[in-house]
Amino acid sequence: MPVDVLAIAAHRDDVELTCAGTLVRASDAGHRTGILDLTAGESGSRGSADLRAREAEQAARILGITERRNAGLPDAHLANTDETRRVVVEQIRHFAPRVVILPFPVGRHPDHRIASELGRDACFLAGLSRYDAPGEPHRPSKVLYALSYREDPVKPTFVVDITAQFERKLAAIHCYASQFDGAKAAGEIFPTGQDFYALVETQNAHYGSLIRARYGEPFFTHETMAVDDVMALGVQSM
Repeated sequence: MPVDVLAIAAHRDDVELTCAGTLVRASDAGHRTGILDLTAGESGSRGSADLRAREAEQAARILGITERRNAGLPDAHLANTDETRRVVVEQIRHFAPRVVILPFPVGRHPDHRIASELGRDACFLAGLSRYDAPGEPHRPSKVLYALSYREDPVKPTFVVDITAQFERKLAAIHCYASQFDGAKAAGEIFPTGQDFYALVETQNAHYGSLIRARYGEPFFTHETMAVDDVMALGVQSM
């Protein structure tokens, strides 16, 4: 069956760090959620691909993910080519999501940047009826970019309140002991001297404060968001 929200990321654990709370909130609301990890993380400095697969499976159960798949593309060698686009198109047609969450297209890890570009292109190509890839044509209606841990001055288009979901998000991150136990930084998260898990909490608390909530996850969209009722707008101005 199709999912409502699909998160696409380069590595196992990327989704947990950037948008897991949003996926849990969607699941709590009765929506079907999916994760597509593009690589197995075999080039990572810590742990192994097999261990990260077990950690990812455990994390998916905590998050209530309907289905998690791995595209099997090469870690640290991710590229946006005709071949890799075809692989991701097949996966998008399989999941048939309404909403896709991608990494932000700027980042220090090359795989993160390429995953964003590759995912965006595949979302478009998946809807072409004559595009040569398995599955029925399908194009998501909305693409969101996860902004968590960005240091450049990008203002979120919106922030999702994940206060009720934060503990489950943190529990899913804790599944990746091979990556994060004793760590001070990871991926796009720079060291501050804090314990890694405390740093995750600090970042989520910062974004939550922007919407007057305890914890939040930020997102960016290229298109302007529509508002039907200005009387229903949240976040107090004064």
